[in-house]
Amino acid sequence: MADERLIVALDFHTMDDVKNLVNELGDSVNYYKVGMELFYSVGAGVVEWLKAQDKKIFLDLKLHDIPNTVAGGLCSLMNLGADILNIHASGGYTMMKTAADSLRNEAAKRGIDCPKLVAITVLTSINDKELSDVGFAADMQSQVVRLAKLTKSAGVDGVVASPQEAKLIRENCGEDFMIITPGVRPTGANINDQSRIATPAAALANGANKLVIGRPIRAAQNPREATLKILEEMSSVQ
Repeated sequence: MADERLIVALDFHTMDDVKNLVNELGDSVNYYKVGMELFYSVGAGVVEWLKAQDKKIFLDLKLHDIPNTVAGGLCSLMNLGADILNIHASGGYTMMKTAADSLRNEAAKRGIDCPKLVAITVLTSINDKELSDVGFAADMQSQVVRLAKLTKSAGVDGVVASPQEAKLIRENCGEDFMIITPGVRPTGANINDQSRIATPAAALANGANKLVIGRPIRAAQNPREATLKILEEMSSVQ
């Protein structure tokens, strides 16, 4: 039943909330995102618990520091067994290259599968004015594509970007490049604090490999029913 293109965001503060939602969604969801809010609240135990439930994990901690620090941090996080880790593309080529190489070398040394590594391009909460305010002269699409191409050249597996830029990224970075899209809202859902959004079907049609969806499921009166509706919409795009 589950479609591993769907990643449900566990943006909670407690393990009780995590367990309640994961148990309610059951076999409808195999992939979950653990972000800062949850990880900083309950620690690594949430990843261990999800792995014990045979779930896959996108550990969304967005590392951004000097190259050796990021590389060391990723190698430490790899111990937890997450399937996807991430960094900020704005950390630059050397940071990303060092991170990707170190992660793969460490995995090979330990004889384990290397988690996928993706880079944040521009946060989906940011709009054109805010992009300009922080000093970027390029328009949103140009900036995102530039960072995606830099990410690929550094040997990173893919990017996190809004569904509105997914098509251009796919055209510029090829079919083997992973594109994870937050800012996905089912038809009729509130946009909340996202600025660049799309429906699940539109995000997939634009070239996204995986969709991160949180509030439309967590805040639903019946989260499992909301998930099944999203999966039904996703099934229209292969």
